[in-house]
Amino acid sequence: MVYVMGVVGFIFGFIAGQMLLYFMLRHRSREDLLNDPSLKWKYGILNWLIAGLGASSFMSMYERYFF
Repeated sequence: MVYVMGVVGFIFGFIAGQMLLYFMLRHRSREDLLNDPSLKWKYGILNWLIAGLGASSFMSMYERYFF
């Protein structure tokens, strides 16, 4: 069950990361988003980090409250 909570937390973290990126990048032009390679590294890794934090937080909440 811990793994299920990890997957659910990862999905919710990934969605939260996408929402954060939407707000952070809303003032950039389409050409800038498509052609700037530094944006892919900087903001792409941020989304995966938030997804990992979501997975670890959901797993720790499950272990603390339900295990």
